[in-house]
Amino acid sequence: MSNPLMKPWAAPFGLPPFNEIRSEHFRPAFETALERHRAEIDEIANNAAAPGFANTIEALERSGKLLTDVGSVFWNLTATDTNQEMQEIERDMAAALSRHASDISMNPDLFRRVEALHAQRESLGLSPEQRRVLELTYKNFIRAGAKLNDADKARMKKILERLAGLSTQFSQNVLADESSWVLFLEESDLDGLSPDFRAAAARIAAERGAPGKYAVTLARSSAEIFLQSSTRRDLREIVFRAWASRGENGGETDNGPLIRDILQLREERAKLLGFETFADYKLDDTMAKTPAAVRDLLARVWTPALARAAEERAQIQALVDKEGANFSVAAHDWRYYAERVRKDLYDLDQASLRPYFQLDKIVAAAFSVAERLFGLQFVERKDLHLYHPDVRAFEALDKNGEHVALFLADYFARPSKRSGAWMSDFRTQHRLDGEVRPIIVNVMNFTKGADGAPTLLSLDDARTLFHEFGHGLHGMLSNVTYPLVAGTNVARDFVELPSQLYEHWLLEPAVLKEFALHAKTGEPMPDDLLARIAASRHFNQGFATVEFCASAHVDLDLHAQPAAEDFDAAAFERESLTRLSMPPEIIMRHRLPHFSHIFSGDGYSAGYYSYLWAETLDADAFEAFKETGDPFAPHVAERLKTHIYAAGGKQNAGDAYVAFRGRMPTVEPLLRQRGFAPTSAGR
Repeated sequence: MSNPLMKPWAAPFGLPPFNEIRSEHFRPAFETALERHRAEIDEIANNAAAPGFANTIEALERSGKLLTDVGSVFWNLTATDTNQEMQEIERDMAAALSRHASDISMNPDLFRRVEALHAQRESLGLSPEQRRVLELTYKNFIRAGAKLNDADKARMKKILERLAGLSTQFSQNVLADESSWVLFLEESDLDGLSPDFRAAAARIAAERGAPGKYAVTLARSSAEIFLQSSTRRDLREIVFRAWASRGENGGETDNGPLIRDILQLREERAKLLGFETFADYKLDDTMAKTPAAVRDLLARVWTPALARAAEERAQIQALVDKEGANFSVAAHDWRYYAERVRKDLYDLDQASLRPYFQLDKIVAAAFSVAERLFGLQFVERKDLHLYHPDVRAFEALDKNGEHVALFLADYFARPSKRSGAWMSDFRTQHRLDGEVRPIIVNVMNFTKGADGAPTLLSLDDARTLFHEFGHGLHGMLSNVTYPLVAGTNVARDFVELPSQLYEHWLLEPAVLKEFALHAKTGEPMPDDLLARIAASRHFNQGFATVEFCASAHVDLDLHAQPAAEDFDAAAFERESLTRLSMPPEIIMRHRLPHFSHIFSGDGYSAGYYSYLWAETLDADAFEAFKETGDPFAPHVAERLKTHIYAAGGKQNAGDAYVAFRGRMPTVEPLLRQRGFAPTSAGR
């Protein structure tokens, strides 16, 4: 009991005792938690009483609390503030937890109880949520291999354990490549870079042991701004190549062999479960259901996106030629010259926008929208021990001042944090044994302002913050009884709806006028600048859509065909993109060697399309507000909260959307949203 992870957590809101936890506490905590969970599972499986919903399904939902608590702390910290000791534990625990999960899902006595209940589900008098939990529990057992024979079960366990280890190594390799790379610059190398970027780059260089110099890292907020702003084509190429080649630099961090092994094991897993391909297996549990449905959506968007990208490329090349530069536009040129074209067309560029997007103001804007839509208030809590000095905590309260959730915000890049942006939780909401309120965290990788100066965001950064806060609200507003269906536990191609929908409110004029205040003058964004932002909303959408859809296409190609013994990730990527007629000036948003969405675990494997599928939903959903003439229409917001944000996975995703909107969406709002000509037929 000297281990803080295993003592009752007495901190406010039931927070983990972050100030007491050390890396060495996790191994013994996991060992105890696993032992305790095994005993709980044995008790359920060997219960002499006839199977009932309470003694089987609810008992399963209650089991493993210590393991859930320890795991929630550990996996959040390995993503946000890791070290070598934690990474070693991570590699070991990935395999151990995979074995443990397989032992549960393949326990024949336990599955017989679940199967018996599922067979009687019509006569058990269950509530709709209970029936949904039973159906999902049964399906999860089946998809994990509960019905396999003993030999196939043994093989499946080995496959899942090996996949867990490979996925962990993939993630650690990407982090190693990202955190170890830095480009130091002299004063003479800074042409085109804004004062706030220079100040932040000087701070990073000092932190990296090079005071007096400036540093660019592979954090997206550093690399992307450099690629958009630097006039030095040679330096842009260096940064771009480093960014694009993460995970394929040879040596210990090269992910090529891992990708080959992951794909072969995934295919074998799918075939053991009776599916032709891994894509068939994964999509069977989504709204899309089949690879053909995904390809249909991607094709509807790919063709107009290619045409628009060609127009954009011509505009960029024309500017290059006009300036007398003797080169054809390359991938490392696109962002820089696109910003120049934006400036020419709309008198707008990221450098002029950034002073209006102060991090603290955009956070306040996200909170304000949540208050206007859902009645939430956010009060900062500075009295809590958190896991890193950069993390902030806010208590979410309802309109009556009652506690709803604790929200943690971890916004700044650091070498110990993996790249990207995501939402996670330290505790999910449920009412299984009294009301348990969630602890939600948003993680991003913004470059911190220097020496107390405000942190300035790009417009894309601000969208990312709103996006992840939308996920956060999905967790905070959860209102269910059972953990299995709480918060973001929904179909993968539905989970992005609450996040992508929330992005729409960022650019509402009322929001920008109140919160887009200039960092130096404090003046609100002027009306003419608001108008130019609105006029440019479709700018560069060909590029953005092509780089995304290319990743989604290649992901599906990978998982919808046999995995070759001699698989070469780079060659496969080239061949797949050639079939798509991929413009050479654009690369995939996530190239295979660092495509963590699909290889650091299998959450988005054969499922990267989900963002586009969800955009079909979110474009249509926001029109429900626009149709009223009020982007905060109370009656629409109430339906949205009830059927989408608070409902978790209590019902089928399609049914949930229809409950909110009254019908399923068509693809036309998506095409309009991206600035492409709408087609006449729905999806």
